[in-house]
Amino acid sequence: MLKIHFSGEDILRTRVAPAADPIWEVVLSLHLLPGRSRDPLLAGWRREVMRGLRRQDDADGLRLLLTVNPSHGYFPDFLTPYESVGGFEAGMEALRHTPATLLHRDLSRLASGRGVPTGAEALARGEPRALDELTDAMTRYRDLALGPYWEQVQAAVDADRNRRARAMLDGGIEGLLTSLRPGVRWESGVLHIPDYPNSRELHLSGRGLLLVPSFFCARTPVALVDPELPPVLVYPVDRLGGLVAGVAEGTGAGRKALAALLGRTRAAVLAASDGGCSTGELARRLRISAAAASQHTAVLRNAGLLVSHRDRNTVLHTPTPLGRALLNP
Repeated sequence: MLKIHFSGEDILRTRVAPAADPIWEVVLSLHLLPGRSRDPLLAGWRREVMRGLRRQDDADGLRLLLTVNPSHGYFPDFLTPYESVGGFEAGMEALRHTPATLLHRDLSRLASGRGVPTGAEALARGEPRALDELTDAMTRYRDLALGPYWEQVQAAVDADRNRRARAMLDGGIEGLLTSLRPGVRWESGVLHIPDYPNSRELHLSGRGLLLVPSFFCARTPVALVDPELPPVLVYPVDRLGGLVAGVAEGTGAGRKALAALLGRTRAAVLAASDGGCSTGELARRLRISAAAASQHTAVLRNAGLLVSHRDRNTVLHTPTPLGRALLNP
C-alpha cells in the first residue's frame, strides 16, 4: 500500500494536470505491449503498434528504450520528468539534461543494485549521444503509437478532468481526492492506494500533489520512487470505448448526415453534454423531462456516442471521441 500524507498547505497546492501528459503516456503504453493484451479496448491498438514497430529500422534505439523501461516492476523516475506537464518537447528537453548522477542511480536501481543494465552503460554515464538516442526512440514511438490516437487519448483525459472539476466544485479538494475511488481512498488527511505493488509512505511536506489522469495507466495509480522529486500521482481514466485509428477523421458532410439521423432533441442532448452534464441538468437545460433525458442518453450511450459515470446519486454524461467528432466537424 502507498500512503500519501497531506498537510493543510498540501491540500491548497494539489491540482490536476492541464492535459494528457504525452511522456507518461509513452512510458506507460510501452508496458501494455508485451504479451497478449487482455483488454479488448486496446487489442486493435496493440496489433497496429506491434506491426509498425516491426517495420522500423532503428532497432538499437527501441532496444535501449525497452531496456530502461521494462513492462513489469520498477522503471526509472528520470523517464518522466516533471517538466512534461508543459508538453512533450519540454519533457524531452528536461530528459536530455538529466544529471549523470541521477541516470546512474536510477539505472542501478533498475538492475537491483547489480550495476547497470547491459546496453545502458553509456546512458548511465550521461553521454549526450545515448540521451539523444533514447529521446529519439521515444519520439519515434510517440509518433507511431500515440499520434493516430491522440485525439481519443486527450478526449478521455478531458472527460476525466471534467469529472474531477465537478467533484472539486461540489466538495473542494477533499471532494476531488474522494472522487478518485475505488482505486484510491481518502481518509483523515491521507490518500491510500491499497493495491500499490510495494508498501511505502510519502509525505508531501507542503509541496502539494500533481494528479495526472492517464489513458494508458493500468488499474493501479503510479507514483515516483524518489521522495525528493516533485510529487506526482498518475491514475487511470475511463478509456471511453477504446482506440480506433482515425475515429475523428471524415468529411464534414458525413458527420452532419449522421448528426441529422440523431434527431433534433437527441443531437441537442449530445451537444449539451460536451464538458460533462448530469441527467437533471440536461433536462433543465433542454426543457425536457428527466425521463426523456435519461432515455436519450441511454440511446446515445448504446450508440457509442456518450459515456456515463455514476458518482453517488448523480450520473455524469460526457461525449466519447466519436461523439465529439460529430460535434466538431
